Amino acid sequence: MFKYFPHTKEDIEQMLKVINVKSLDDLFVDVPQEIKEKLEYNLKEPLSEHQLLLEMGEKAQKNANLKIFRGAGAYDHYTPAMIYNLVSRSEFLTSYTPYQPEISQGTLQYIFEFQSFIAELTGMEVANASMYDGATSTAEAMLMAVSHTKRKKVLISKTVHPETIKVVKTYAQYRDIDVVEIEEKAGYPSLDFIKNENDFAGVIVQSPNYYGLIEDYNGFSDVIKEKGGLFIINSDPQTLAVLKSPFSNGADIAVGEAQPLGIPLQFGGPYVGYLATTKKLVRKMPGRICGVTKDVDGKRAFVLTLQAREQHIRREKANSNICSNQSLMALWVVMYTALMGKDGLVKVNEASYTNSHYLYNELLKTGYFEAAYEGPFLKEFVIKTKFDAFKFEEKMLKKGYLIGLPIAKDKLLFAVTEKYPKKAIDKFVEVMIDELR
Repeated sequence: MFKYFPHTKEDIEQMLKVINVKSLDDLFVDVPQEIKEKLEYNLKEPLSEHQLLLEMGEKAQKNANLKIFRGAGAYDHYTPAMIYNLVSRSEFLTSYTPYQPEISQGTLQYIFEFQSFIAELTGMEVANASMYDGATSTAEAMLMAVSHTKRKKVLISKTVHPETIKVVKTYAQYRDIDVVEIEEKAGYPSLDFIKNENDFAGVIVQSPNYYGLIEDYNGFSDVIKEKGGLFIINSDPQTLAVLKSPFSNGADIAVGEAQPLGIPLQFGGPYVGYLATTKKLVRKMPGRICGVTKDVDGKRAFVLTLQAREQHIRREKANSNICSNQSLMALWVVMYTALMGKDGLVKVNEASYTNSHYLYNELLKTGYFEAAYEGPFLKEFVIKTKFDAFKFEEKMLKKGYLIGLPIAKDKLLFAVTEKYPKKAIDKFVEVMIDELR
């Protein structure tokens, strides 16, 4: 199993001796045996560079024509060709983190512009330089709320993405924070449930939510603030070009995954999270903030205006251990947002709305599907099936389609972006019907 690793037998023996362990198996004693038994490596013989490139090319071809009608947190939006060329320039691709701001002006500028775009989309007063992804940014917002209120309970809606809920609970476990899930009513969080809870640090919701539904937060902010908590809204920033902003909904902290702003799916990453808040909470923010000023010659200059020193010198008392940012992907978002502009972002949402509603109605016409939820959606929706959704997913993969995510045996979560016009949707429905007959 070590044929692909550069370590010699002597290297391994020396390492084991230093850490006082007898064998490599002893390094994995904490992994449950049932998991170990499932691991099958089945590695082939080593390949030359040329052979490896050929094999990887063949594997990549299997995905080349895959048509995607799925979202669930990662969306297949179009990426302008210009971005690929610009972001791969060496001064961007190889730069790390601006420890020396005097010679990192370009990096600091696009970080500043990322913050500006996020602040404008969310309506919040200040945004940080970016987070690792949307799930961890949500968890970091929870830690901000706990630190600010000195309370150890957080409410999170069951309509938030399940993987985000898991990340939040993982963070909470190591801080002794009690995470309570808000009851769901017909695809929406229950305000009455929140009214009956007390002594919570914050409330976390998501709109559009996991089911694609646009949530109405009328009355939420008043109830949460009356109880002394913070209101945290997770949003797809692409949709904020046309939907009510987190600030307008009364949010104290806005978070989310910025992948829909032009970042390709890339088999799950790298992506980039965002976090924005009010000036009152700026000292509780994780990571860093870039600001603009003037140098000794009166020229515009960019600086790091805030880095939580506790992350470096008082780590055990810090709100967060985040001290860097997802810089390259933040640049990707900046390029996309600047190229699209306000009108472009609106048009993308209009096209996604039109396409997703067209697919939804066409599916209902087939007789194989039924409505699952009542309520407005933008580009993503859940629909009930009259067949086994999991088995159907496997069949459609063989046809070159990644259909909606099966979230139950009789429910599929579809998403349609601007990339798939009416003609492509008609073909998709036709293939599905043929497969179901």
